Amino acid sequence: MATHSSMDRIPGLPTNTSGSKAASPELDISIVIPVFNSAATLEELVERISGMAVALAASHEIILIDDDSQDDSWKVIRSLGQRDRAHVMGVQLMRNYGQHNALMCGLAMARGKLIVTMDDDLQNPPEEVPKMIAHLAQHRLDLVYGCPRIRRHAQWRNLGANVVWRFYRRVFRNGVTPTPFRVMRHQLARSVLFYRLNFTYLDGLLAWCTSRIGTLEVAHDARTNGRSGYSLGKLVTLALNLYTNFSLIPLQVVSALGFLTATAGFVVGMYYLLQFLASNIAVPGFASTIIAILILGGVQLLALGVIGEYVGRMHLNVNRKPQYLIREIEGDVTAPARGDDTVSTRANTAG
Repeated sequence: MATHSSMDRIPGLPTNTSGSKAASPELDISIVIPVFNSAATLEELVERISGMAVALAASHEIILIDDDSQDDSWKVIRSLGQRDRAHVMGVQLMRNYGQHNALMCGLAMARGKLIVTMDDDLQNPPEEVPKMIAHLAQHRLDLVYGCPRIRRHAQWRNLGANVVWRFYRRVFRNGVTPTPFRVMRHQLARSVLFYRLNFTYLDGLLAWCTSRIGTLEVAHDARTNGRSGYSLGKLVTLALNLYTNFSLIPLQVVSALGFLTATAGFVVGMYYLLQFLASNIAVPGFASTIIAILILGGVQLLALGVIGEYVGRMHLNVNRKPQYLIREIEGDVTAPARGDDTVSTRANTAG
């Protein structure tokens, strides 16, 4: 294991300035990976990450968050943790909370000066991490996204991701493409932990906390086992989390639609009034009435749906729907910052 004297070999790592033991990062790099039904890839993934860290001469930890996998993922994680307790930590959540909630759990436990997040399917090559670290240091950034040259996903998945990216750019007014492959500074990772509610969208929280965000082109390998855990429904939910948590655009769109509909109704009403006064309506019909009812009824239902989405999320958060709850931890639970008040408070408020 590399000693802390090796940190000078990694450009851009900040030095400890805080006097708080819990708040001070103690390792060079933390790698946080949410895991869902990826038992077949975890062994190779951990081995490649360890090789990357050794090449960097970096002290490191690998935090594997099992998001209620239905295969043998937790069994593999426990085996990896028992085999290398100095570097591998496993966390099993009590149910499936979603990728972004699982990431919040990992960020709360990470001790690295730099924190890497990546997928569990080997599509994000760990060998690209040193390039991302160098880019973060060179451009004095707080966060770097690894953006694939060629995205090796199904077409529907790429289409759904493009929709989420467009939403993100519109809401946060920047041209960054968020991806699950990230390198961020410890300070930024800790800053997003103020958010203790459900319906988490991590990239939105990060964009709220810093403007020093960059991207770097990286490789993207083909999936070798299983299939993506992101269904079309989950992508839609992610887009809803983005818009309803970080923007009033849906409400503003409904307001504009209501205004346009009312204006159109007023214009049509004036037109028929003039026709009536000019005695140009020979046989009254029901077409205009039916059209008006359908349009107005549709707009009203749309408005109620959007408002209901906001109200429903507030209701669930007021009822303290947990962001995540931990069932079991495999690893060094006595390490500083892993048993801090951030994690214990989340567990307590969920009850």
